Amino acid sequence: MSLSDSDLIAHWRGDWQAALAHWSKYTRLHDPLLCVSSVQAAQQGLSGSFAMIRLADKSVVIDLEQVRHHGLEEFGIEVLAHEIGHHVLAPATPSDHVRVIARIRKGLPTLEAHAPMVANLFTDLLINDRLQRQEGLRMDEIYRHLAPVPGGGGKLWQFYLGIYEELWSLQRGTLGGPMTDARLLGDAWLGARVVRIYARDWLVGASRFAALVLPYLVEDVEAMAPAASLFDTREAGNGSEPVGLSDIDGGELGDAMHPSADPAITGQQGEGDGADKPAAPPTGGGQRREPFEYGEILRAGGVVLSDEQIAARYYREQALPHLVRFPARLQTHSTEPQLEGLEPWEFGDSFDEIDWLSTLAQSPRPVPGVTTVRRHYGEEQGETRNIEPVDLDLYVDSSGSMPNPQQRISYLTLAGAIIALSALRTGARVQASLWSGKHQLISTSGFVRNEDEILAVLTGYFGGATAFPIHKLRDTYADRPPDARAAHILHISDDGISTMFDSDERGNSGWDIAAMALLKARGGGTMALNLWRDQLPWIKPARAQGWVIETVTSFEQLIEFAHAFARRNYDPRAQRQAA
Repeated sequence: MSLSDSDLIAHWRGDWQAALAHWSKYTRLHDPLLCVSSVQAAQQGLSGSFAMIRLADKSVVIDLEQVRHHGLEEFGIEVLAHEIGHHVLAPATPSDHVRVIARIRKGLPTLEAHAPMVANLFTDLLINDRLQRQEGLRMDEIYRHLAPVPGGGGKLWQFYLGIYEELWSLQRGTLGGPMTDARLLGDAWLGARVVRIYARDWLVGASRFAALVLPYLVEDVEAMAPAASLFDTREAGNGSEPVGLSDIDGGELGDAMHPSADPAITGQQGEGDGADKPAAPPTGGGQRREPFEYGEILRAGGVVLSDEQIAARYYREQALPHLVRFPARLQTHSTEPQLEGLEPWEFGDSFDEIDWLSTLAQSPRPVPGVTTVRRHYGEEQGETRNIEPVDLDLYVDSSGSMPNPQQRISYLTLAGAIIALSALRTGARVQASLWSGKHQLISTSGFVRNEDEILAVLTGYFGGATAFPIHKLRDTYADRPPDARAAHILHISDDGISTMFDSDERGNSGWDIAAMALLKARGGGTMALNLWRDQLPWIKPARAQGWVIETVTSFEQLIEFAHAFARRNYDPRAQRQAA
């Protein structure tokens, strides 16, 4: 008997607690979003499947119209327990969600676009096997209701269902798996071994599974189509913030091992060098991922961001391990409050400021604004000293000789991010400017403390000619008040920085402008330049003017410069010791 929409919703709501109990009664998930129609489900981001998860808000969304279409009305506990499993077991977190996709992409060369679906199928295997064998749920019945299309849904689909038949000791073909095909039967056995052997280390298991799937995708790029209705992690990462993805995980290094070559799967040691290789890859990585690949993996995980937002996340994550405290200058002695007497407390003042003892001493019946008083404090010089951070005025070269930071790793951008974010940590303000040819300049709105605004500038790209924005340096310091906070001027470039000493659009000498800026900034000036030699004719007079010029012979060395620059010159602990 078919249930009405309201009865079906009530039935599935009642199944929710039972589904949670199959994992843990302490599982913290809010009630599922049960949509009576596919239109409602689409408004929640669910399409093409009858269920989905969102890791950002720990949500489970069910399309009850599709549930009816597949005849799964009586399987509320099974379906809900499966979706809970994605939150609890695999992928469980946004970071592991994108990590498993990254692992699988390495095992699907030229077919990386299928990695999200392959990851979904593998995590389904882990969850369903646990629920079927340990919890006694009817996961096999769900696959019986998902009737295979004529012809068995293709070899990949038969192979996949064959894994379940192996895992659950079902008769061959019960769920639509292979009957006699030796290749399919062998791969199904290997797939079942992967699930069991790597149930705890499932990131490694995912790479093995990808190696099994690859030949089927090579033969038929549409082989994943029958699994579309099971794709419940398509948008799992939307709204989340995965971390640790900008570096390559050690498990991704090298080609994905085929399960037939894995001694942990087959129980057999190989011959020669292969026999000495561990089944699991090393856990250490240490290599940076390129920004474009970082973005592709995030988007494959359902994270919706623009190229600019992806680049900002990438460089922020890469900069974090290098952040240190930034310039601090010891100023005059700090002041300590000294009680000098009482003054009236009036409406508009904070209630916390009322001195109730003194107020009641004046009248046992306090009248707000009439008899209420508060303490008045003066200031006296203390023994400790105030620390005033030095602002950062940062200029980064974005001419044609520099890489696009949204596509390839830009060490200029990363060095700038390390120093700028370090400055923000100590309360300093940052003015970031990205420049290339004439009229190619973007800057923050002055000296700001907005991290997103700063990174948006640093991750931009021009790729044009080379012409330093002399007018920006001039206008920043021409009318700077003498009592303004000191700023350190930092240039990250190559020999193109020499254009800073050309004449500006008004005919003023760039040398004069540079000298004026150094004088009024009062925090010093540094140039970090990629030069093969530092004997260029303009370098000696620039140093004589007061510029500290540090050279590197490759852009990669800028990271070491940025780290050392901050620690050597701007560690507050060193400043305190010097005081």
